[in-house]
Amino acid sequence: KARPHARRLSDRPRTARSRLSPAGTKMSSIMQYNGAAIIAMAGKDCIAIASDKRYGIRNQTMGCQMKKIFQVGDKTFVGLTGLATDMQTLDQKFRFRSNMYRLREEREMSTEAFANMVTSLLYEHRFGPYFCEPIVAGLGGEDGKSPFLCGMDLLGAQVRTEDFMVGGDCTEALYGLCESMYRPDLGPDELFEVIAQCLLSGVDRDCLAGWGCVVHVLTPEGVTTRDLKGRMD
Repeated sequence: KARPHARRLSDRPRTARSRLSPAGTKMSSIMQYNGAAIIAMAGKDCIAIASDKRYGIRNQTMGCQMKKIFQVGDKTFVGLTGLATDMQTLDQKFRFRSNMYRLREEREMSTEAFANMVTSLLYEHRFGPYFCEPIVAGLGGEDGKSPFLCGMDLLGAQVRTEDFMVGGDCTEALYGLCESMYRPDLGPDELFEVIAQCLLSGVDRDCLAGWGCVVHVLTPEGVTTRDLKGRMD
């Protein structure tokens, strides 16, 4: 009795294969290529914004002094998460447009106007977007003391809140910590303690962010910046 022939490899049904990077790992999102974690919080006549310091290429850490929060004007900060090269490009464009506004209008750009300018800039490049999701934090309103928090996606769609805003790779962990620890009408010192603990605890749950953090606390009197040590593993 003739034995049936085994099917050739080419006759076997093919299954979908996930795309692999040269290192043999699954390709992650371009938004997670360099890693980031940012929190912005509103207090009583003050705001705080904090970020980690890690600069990496996927799982490989290249440095621990990465600047991800930029001050634009006396009462406005912008934090950028996403691709590091696009972060640097957007920082230059923000500064250019802010300086042009100051020369033309002979006054500082308000935080609300800056957020709208960022939205316009991102939407201009919607067909070839910058891979960044900005978080704008500052003091605005008629008295210049009202906290202002605004987050955007890479196309410039705005989300405004009155309590806190998170961005980066470990947003689930950061949201849970902020919801547990945040309280309304915090003073500058209390706000610093809350946002620092939220960020340090949140990045411990993510391998793409961490290695220390920096916290900026903005009040009508000025800015206080503190560098914090974190886990270096």
